[in-house]
Amino acid sequence: MNLQNNLIETFAEFKELKNIDRATMIGVIKDVFTATLTKLLGPDVRFDVIVNDQNGEIEIYRYWTVVEDEEFEDRETQIPLSEARKIDEDYEPGEEYSDKISFEQFGRRAIMALKQNLQTKILEREKDNIYLKYKDKVGDLVVGEVYQVWKREILVLDDEGVELILPKSEQIPNDKYKKGDTLRAVVKSVEMKNGTPIIILSRTSEVFLERLFEQEIPEILDGVITIKKIVRIPGERAKVAVESYDERVDPVGACVGMKGSRIHGIVRELHNENIDIVNYTNNLQLLIQRALSPAKISSIKIYPEYKKADVFLKSDQVSLAIGKGGYNIKLASQLVGLTIDAYRDLEEDEDDVFLDEFSDEIDQWIIDELKAIGCDTAKSVLKLTVEELLKRTDLEEETILEVRKILSEEFEEN
Repeated sequence: MNLQNNLIETFAEFKELKNIDRATMIGVIKDVFTATLTKLLGPDVRFDVIVNDQNGEIEIYRYWTVVEDEEFEDRETQIPLSEARKIDEDYEPGEEYSDKISFEQFGRRAIMALKQNLQTKILEREKDNIYLKYKDKVGDLVVGEVYQVWKREILVLDDEGVELILPKSEQIPNDKYKKGDTLRAVVKSVEMKNGTPIIILSRTSEVFLERLFEQEIPEILDGVITIKKIVRIPGERAKVAVESYDERVDPVGACVGMKGSRIHGIVRELHNENIDIVNYTNNLQLLIQRALSPAKISSIKIYPEYKKADVFLKSDQVSLAIGKGGYNIKLASQLVGLTIDAYRDLEEDEDDVFLDEFSDEIDQWIIDELKAIGCDTAKSVLKLTVEELLKRTDLEEETILEVRKILSEEFEEN
């Protein structure tokens, strides 16, 4: 077995790895040879391993101390002066005698063990380098190719063949990928498990949406426009509060682009997730109005101590404020950092009564269920048929009939 040729081939193979530099690899080779030789020769034997960083050729030199013949005791670490002078008559006691040795002399088994250890150590170092590389990429946008699609996760390969994982929980509900597709996501987390780097991607995080904005909108990347906050329900709706440091730049217009050209690219990437761009302001009342767009608010009452705000709207604006599935008001609450409750403006109908005033007769969870569909007053509930209420809420028919009876009696009494 020609160890030198085999090691040169191994060197050539591993030097192509993009996640480990040549200096690191040479260090690993020297460490493995040193450990193996120490095991074979013993801890007291001195030797040196020299690796040619251009072609991987390896030279091993072993050292002995020249001693007077009568002081010679250890063949492993010493050489008698008489023997040394047969090689070079200028040797003196105390000097160092060296000789180049071949690893082949240790046998086939030792050679196989060394090669296996070498490959294992280099791969371990490469994994360490991958971990360190991606640890610095947490929060960065990456592009990869879908390699395998499983029920609970997708295996993605980057341009260097590194394996990345996109779990089901980090996929947008409408994500549909097949092998060979290109996928964009952000690096969510990186950790080592049993010596292997586990790199988790995400397409549902707010950071992913932020990186898409930076990629599509130069003013954000340049710092002219700042993203103040992002809240989203992946695949459904998102709200992005932006602020411009240049009075000449309209942050909302810049993000939307001419005829929506900029925002459309982001929406397509998110499978038609609705994105509301909100012009940020320190004026909380104005920010709430903008966050609840497209609904038009009649008035707002803010209770800072309870981190709560009540908004009052005309009857035709309540459903707009709440939005499909309650997403609009939920995201608006998250964006402004207050719990927002929407109420119908009673100035439209002075005889109407808020549902909360029936809390002694109707359970609060039932009231909350009705308010979730935009019915916050007695008349707004009575305007809907039993069939409509059954369809839009999770209430039983018996419960709906009882609620309607209680509400109707209020107006009969009046």
